[in-house]
Amino acid sequence: MKVNKLAELSLDFSVDIINLVKYLKSNHESIISNQIGRSGTSIGANIHEAQYAQGKKDFVSKLEIALKEASETGYWLELLYRTNYIDEQQYKTLSSKCASLRVMLIASCRTAKENTK
Repeated sequence: MKVNKLAELSLDFSVDIINLVKYLKSNHESIISNQIGRSGTSIGANIHEAQYAQGKKDFVSKLEIALKEASETGYWLELLYRTNYIDEQQYKTLSSKCASLRVMLIASCRTAKENTK
């Protein structure tokens, strides 16, 4: 997966997360909204940073951080669903996008690591 495509998808996901945070805050939920706001937007920020990495190790490191943030975001989405802050459809949509980002990040990390050997 090209980093530019990954960056584009992660930016779209960040927009979804920001809209979710706005919704949560309008419903007076601030604990999880702050957490998911940070982790969900950090995915794209780290992918963007990876494009300007100072070498292959730095590139892989940034993508691995993005992967960790995507995993954390998946956790917060499930928690929001289980506590009825988001409905099943919203959960499935956002969780699917987050899972797709994780899959692409895993593949990108694997490819980048193989290319450093």
